[in-house]
Amino acid sequence: MKKKFLMLSLVVSLVLYFAGVASVSAENIEWSSKKLINVKSSPLDVSPSKDGRWIFILSPGEVLVYSASKSKVINSIPVDKGFDRLAYSAKDNTLILSSRTGKAVKIIQLAVIHDIDVSGLPFLGERNAPVTIAVFGDYQ
Repeated sequence: MKKKFLMLSLVVSLVLYFAGVASVSAENIEWSSKKLINVKSSPLDVSPSKDGRWIFILSPGEVLVYSASKSKVINSIPVDKGFDRLAYSAKDNTLILSSRTGKAVKIIQLAVIHDIDVSGLPFLGERNAPVTIAVFGDYQ
């Protein structure tokens, strides 16, 4: 008899819960607004990089690259205005854009370029060469 009563109580509780009559108590959640990013045109979609360094903001005709460390938009990638969705793939370091109306998908490969200050360091070749190859070594 006790087993039937417990089963019936469980079934009634689940029915009431899913019907919205009863609710399960949850822990309190504290939150605060961390940042507001103002952009010049309406954002259509947003996707963060896996490490959180960048936030990619799709706007009509461009993808804005927002740097979390610099707290500003650091770059803009021109795209067709028909793209309305955005995803970031950390595995390939690519942006995947899609257009519902244009029935198209575009994949953009990202590459990070690091500025290295070589002033005062030994070098070979012309000082104003269009390409600089920096070699780092550790003799230990």
